[in-house]
Amino acid sequence: MYTGLLHLHNSLRWLILLVALVTLVKYFMGWFSQKGWMKSDNILGILFTAIMDIQLVVGLVLYLGYSPITKAAFQDFGAAMKNADLRFYAVEHFIMMIIALALVHIGRSKTKKAISARRKFGISLVFFGIAYIIILAAIPWSRVIA
Repeated sequence: MYTGLLHLHNSLRWLILLVALVTLVKYFMGWFSQKGWMKSDNILGILFTAIMDIQLVVGLVLYLGYSPITKAAFQDFGAAMKNADLRFYAVEHFIMMIIALALVHIGRSKTKKAISARRKFGISLVFFGIAYIIILAAIPWSRVIA
């Protein structure tokens, strides 16, 4: 079960990075070209948010139930904080991804309330862009490359 969930979590990571990048590029082009906010722009925002939500659920299942890394960290949290790998998964990865998810949801909410297309693109670019940077920082690249 753990291996399957971990593979799903890893696969969703690449999907998130791809959808986020496509969304950011499309919004960037929309903001600079001063085009109208299209249905496809809205769908991209919904898709990015939905995939992030699915990733959260899979991540929480791993974090709270199946990951041997977090299980080890929770057994002696004080010692885990002194171990960079355990601290990363038990605290840093988790918190940064929650912040990224919150930014995506805030950006999505503010975008829906904005009236002008330029404002929608601008708000989305700021919130989704910051979330994207946080996501990139929170990915355990040493495990991806290895």
